[in-house]
Amino acid sequence: MEGIVVAFFVPVVVFLVVVAPIWIIFHYRSKARIENGLTTGERAELEEMIEVANKMAARIETLESILDVESPGWREKRSQA
Repeated sequence: MEGIVVAFFVPVVVFLVVVAPIWIIFHYRSKARIENGLTTGERAELEEMIEVANKMAARIETLESILDVESPGWREKRSQA
């Protein structure tokens, strides 16, 4: 009976002394990062992606206007396909 108690007690103590504190520290670190929002590098990347998306939208609008002039029924042809 004493061996069973030791076999159960030692892993529980090791978990509580080693694993649990590390787990708690990493948990609250990740919570803090989420609350802080974007880093400056992430914000710069986001701004760059927004700029690229805006340029792509302008290019698409230009291409659509060219297609409207050169091939007036292109939108209907596309929807039928």
